[in-house]
Amino acid sequence: MPEVEEVAGGSGRRVAAGRSSCQTAAMSRPAHSLSDLFDQHAQHVYRRALRLMGSAADAEEATQEVFIRAMPELARLDEEEPVRWLYRVTTNYCLNQLRDRKRRREILAERHGELAGRVGGERADAQMTLRALLANADPQQATCAAYVYFDDLTYTEVAEVMGVSRRTISNLMDRFRAWAREQLEGESP
Repeated sequence: MPEVEEVAGGSGRRVAAGRSSCQTAAMSRPAHSLSDLFDQHAQHVYRRALRLMGSAADAEEATQEVFIRAMPELARLDEEEPVRWLYRVTTNYCLNQLRDRKRRREILAERHGELAGRVGGERADAQMTLRALLANADPQQATCAAYVYFDDLTYTEVAEVMGVSRRTISNLMDRFRAWAREQLEGESP
C-alpha cells in the first residue's frame, strides 16, 4: 500500500507519513558509500585497467580516476548495478587514455619530424598491437573489441554490458576486424 506524504510542521518539507525526518533522510542517502564501493570493487577495476593499459602505474591512475568519477554518481549506482557501471567507466576511461597517447605521439612526431609510436615496424606482442589498433578505431567498435579480446566475453555478454543487441555486437566486431585487417595490411612491406 503506497504511503501518503504530508508537509511537516509548515516547513514546506515533505515527509513520508509514519516516518521521522531522520528516517526519510537516511532513505534518500545512497546505499553505497565510496569507501564500501572501493573496498568491494577496486581490485576488479584495477585488473580491468591493467589489461587495457598494459602498465601497473597507468592501471592505478585509471582506478583512482574511476572512483573519483563514481563520487557524484553514488545515488545513481543504487539504481544501476555498480559493477556494470564501474566496468563501463573503466573501459571508456582506458580507451580514451590510449587515444590521447596516440594523439600526443602524433603531435611529437609532427614537431620532431619522426615516426614516433607507429603500430607497424617491430611488434612487441599481439596485445600491444591490439592496444594501438583500439586507440585508432571507432570508439564503439573499440569498446566492443576490448570486451571481446581483453575480457574474453561472449557477444551475448558484451551486448548485455553495452546495452545493445547481440546482432549489433556482431556487426561492430565484423567492422572492427575488417578495419584492423586493412590497417595491418597497409603496414606490411
